[in-house]
Parts: sequence; C-alpha cells; structure tokens
Amino acid sequence: MGGMSERSTPGEGLVKGLAVTLKTMTRRSTTQQYPDVAPELPPRSRGVIALLAENCTVCMLCARECPDWCIYIDSHKEEVVVPGAARPRQRNVLDRFDIDFSLCMYCGICVEVCPFDALYWSPEFEYAEYDIKDLLHDKDHLGEWMATVPPPPAHDPHGDPSKEETTAARKAATPAARPAPTRPQPGAEPGGTPS
Repeated sequence: MGGMSERSTPGEGLVKGLAVTLKTMTRRSTTQQYPDVAPELPPRSRGVIALLAENCTVCMLCARECPDWCIYIDSHKEEVVVPGAARPRQRNVLDRFDIDFSLCMYCGICVEVCPFDALYWSPEFEYAEYDIKDLLHDKDHLGEWMATVPPPPAHDPHGDPSKEETTAARKAATPAARPAPTRPQPGAEPGGTPS
C-alpha cells in the first residue's frame, strides 16, 4: 500500500477534462489561409533534400546509410592527367543521383553522413505530385532546391571557437620553429667532410 498516494474523488477527471474543453472553447480560433498566405516555417525546418552536385564525390555513404534505401547513385570513372604525375589519376563522375521521396522518411541521416557537404535540408515543402512515380527526383530537380537552402547560422560569439580558429591561433602564438641541430656522423671530423 506504500505505492499509492492520494486518492482522487469520483468525477475529478471529468471535471478536469471539462475545464480544458471550456478553456479551449473560449479562445478565438485562428485559421491560416494556407494557399493564399505562406506559412511561417520554424527555422531549420525539414522540407526536402537538396543536392549540390559539384560537391558529390560518389562516395556512396548516403546511399549505404539510408535506412529506406531510397537514394540511387550511378557514376563512371574518368582519367585526369596531372602535370608531373607518373600516371593519370581517376575520379568518379556523378551520372545519376535520385531520391525517391515516396520512400524517404526524412530522417536526415544522408545529410549528416555526407563528408563533402553535397546534401542540404531545404525548407521547400510544396512538391506534391498526382502520381507516386513522380516523387522520384533526379539530380537536376534536387539541384534546383539549392536556391532555397538557408545560409548557415552565424557563429555564437559566446560559444566555443571552431577547431580551425583554435588551430590558427595556436600556430600564430608559437614562434617559428628553428631547424634542429644536425649531429655529426660517425667518422666525420668537426667542420669537415667524412674521411
């Protein structure tokens, strides 16, 4: 019996529920005129995923980490001749980058794991289609949404400095390193060449 606290009187729950209902009934309702008036979206709202194709290196991390497997990527290799290199190098060229938004659950894992900042959240949310097959968006369509991606928030002046700022400050604070003194090699005479 130690687990029971105060006992409630019969009908107390009904009275509390009616109080909430009366309080809600006395408030004036506001209707948002959505198609005519654009809604005020909260900052950093998730609408659709935008692609910056020139940053994509076809590392496939986004497609591998996607729990819904809704990202489809195809690429081919091109040879790049580097002056002074012994042989030409190869690089991946993005041919296809599609996201099937009928499968996407908007978890944002693809945006988080992208090491080259090729995927971004856009607040654009008006992309409904009449046919579910039209929710498969290609890289050109995903690239059009880059114009709607908001700029990153400004750095908090009271927050911790970024890693790059602390590294630059540390390098600037340390004096230039002197070359280490060289030790004479065995069998060498001081100030001369080895015999």
